Amino acid sequence: MDSNSPLTESIFYILLAVRKPNHGYGIIQEVGEITGGRVILGPGTLYGAINLLLDKKWIALYSEDKTSRKKKEYLITEQGKEAFFKEVKRLKELIQDAKLMEGLA
Repeated sequence: MDSNSPLTESIFYILLAVRKPNHGYGIIQEVGEITGGRVILGPGTLYGAINLLLDKKWIALYSEDKTSRKKKEYLITEQGKEAFFKEVKRLKELIQDAKLMEGLA
């Protein structure tokens, strides 16, 4: 995934869930709530995406509790916000284009 590629649905919702500090299980819960249960992130998907987002510097480690199963909280970075809002703009353009087709149906 480069900066010009569309975000996957998982990445999109993870970035949305870390607009405030959030840990892995909290991200899974929040994505489920936001989507009304339509998107359920499995641990493998979540932690693979988190590692990718950390590598891209779209999220950062916010805090780590070394005494409690090493629970880590993550937070979106400015680069992550930029990528997220770029995707929101792209999605809005898709919806706008689709509305042009409504008269043809």
